[in-house]
Amino acid sequence: MKLVLFDIDGTLVSCDGQTRATFKRALESVYGDGGIIDTYDFSGKTDTRIVFDAMTGAGRPADEVMARISKVRDRYLAGLERELDHARVRLLPGVGPLLERLASRDDVVLALLTGNWEGGARIKLASHDLNRYFAFGSFGDDVLDRNDLPPLAWERARSATGRGFGPHETLIVGDSLLDIACARAHGIPCLAVATGLTHAGTLRAANPDWLLRELTEAPDHEAFD
Repeated sequence: MKLVLFDIDGTLVSCDGQTRATFKRALESVYGDGGIIDTYDFSGKTDTRIVFDAMTGAGRPADEVMARISKVRDRYLAGLERELDHARVRLLPGVGPLLERLASRDDVVLALLTGNWEGGARIKLASHDLNRYFAFGSFGDDVLDRNDLPPLAWERARSATGRGFGPHETLIVGDSLLDIACARAHGIPCLAVATGLTHAGTLRAANPDWLLRELTEAPDHEAFD
């Protein structure tokens, strides 16, 4: 049995840069300004980490930032629900056929491992009816750093399936250096895909177990065995 944990942004879908403006408005409504959000690199970060870094990077005390993050989340999710143009959310190459193929296998469990707050993840995935593939996952609501997500995914997989999964029965699929680092921190194999903002050469230098140009190459890939 294989537990396959998918990232979202840059791996399953691309939101065409829409979320940064929504994030900025949420920060401004809670803190009075957007901190360093305009120049911040979102790749692989949890939403909680994005808020923390954007505001502490502008000089705000860490305890003040953390105390208000739940308010930012509520306002961001409300804004995303209202503002996201689903017509601009692009399903990345090969995603549909791959998920359909994996979902049909009785030896694969699909789940999410994403820095998105769960509400935001579900809004984005709804653009292409992808929530039906993912009954559970680990999300940015739960932790500050991405490396803390795999144990939560394993715990939820056990609750959902009644079966425990170890590192070598798990696969992380993602598009960023932090996806690779997260997998490596837990001894989990990683399939990196170069459909996000990180160049294939940069991903290759981080030594993922496998690297694909896009998920059109993935349906019969050994990573899923």
